[in-house]
Amino acid sequence: MNRTTTDILPPLLLERRGAIATLRFNRPDTLNAIDVPLARALLTAVQTIAADHTVRAVVLRGNGRGFMAGGDLATLRADPVQGATELLTLLNEALPLLMSMNAPVIAQVHGVAAGAGLSLMLMADYVLAAEGTKFNLAYIHLGTSCDVGASWALPRLVGTRKALEIALLSEPFLADEALRLELINRVVPAADLDAATDAIAERLASGPTLAYGAMKRLIRSSMNRTLQEQLSAEAQDFVYCAGTQDFRAGLEAFYAREPARFHGA
Repeated sequence: MNRTTTDILPPLLLERRGAIATLRFNRPDTLNAIDVPLARALLTAVQTIAADHTVRAVVLRGNGRGFMAGGDLATLRADPVQGATELLTLLNEALPLLMSMNAPVIAQVHGVAAGAGLSLMLMADYVLAAEGTKFNLAYIHLGTSCDVGASWALPRLVGTRKALEIALLSEPFLADEALRLELINRVVPAADLDAATDAIAERLASGPTLAYGAMKRLIRSSMNRTLQEQLSAEAQDFVYCAGTQDFRAGLEAFYAREPARFHGA
């Protein structure tokens, strides 16, 4: 399988294979801990793919022994307040842009996902993890609260009571427990992780991208709306999707009793 790799900045690799864009965190010597250059590279890469409507699925991966160990402690130790401010300013611009894209975002997790790495994983639309992956929110061990959207995503996934337990105790847990808690979607053997991720990315990249975007927005915003507000939002998005080429293709395929072929438009 041929891949074209563009080195956006040393700590991050942006790869394209057809309609799939992969963001590879590339600081393996630090378990891909986020420092300012990596955060800046992530923002640049997200801006690039957000402006490219041929991207129909996004994959987050980490090079080396783990997905991401969290924030770079050397950055924070040198100047805690300034380091945290600069780091989070970049990440807080990148994350909403990444999550607002129509393209589904898939996280492929292995080794370790801790701190900001776990927070980032929680923001993805679909998560696959290798057997034996270790998870820990970890912030409390450093005497700080969480970041990168963890306090938004975690209670939506597991409920307030369990979210507080995970955050306040910050005890480590493995992939099987993450699956039981519905923090991830699937656990696979480490040797099969790449193939399983590629398969789900290709499936999603061939789907109705605009409808995916509408579905993501509806589900993620539902807890902040009344029923009537949600019904109105659903009606607005359904009418919008009804005007797309993909909806017409889906209708024609239904009546022809054939699989639909979507083009993301």
